[in-house]
Amino acid sequence: MPGRRIEVDSSNIDSVLYNPEDQSLEVRFAKGGDYRYANVDPEIYSTFLESPSKGSYLHKVIKQSCPCEKIEAEDKLDLPTPPGV
Repeated sequence: MPGRRIEVDSSNIDSVLYNPEDQSLEVRFAKGGDYRYANVDPEIYSTFLESPSKGSYLHKVIKQSCPCEKIEAEDKLDLPTPPGV
């Protein structure tokens, strides 16, 4: 089960959502666009959250080592469950 989306202190990144079960990280950028990074180790995620420049850490570490895909609204992890499901 994914965690909850959290806002981060960054001029480039609005919020993130980490799923420890499949080690995926969803990033919502301040200028728009949501991306999912795969194979994000929990230690890398923790260091990312502690980083003084999350945008730089994302660019220098996560983007260099983790596959990424742009995600559409229906593929986001934090969408509410429709009634009756």
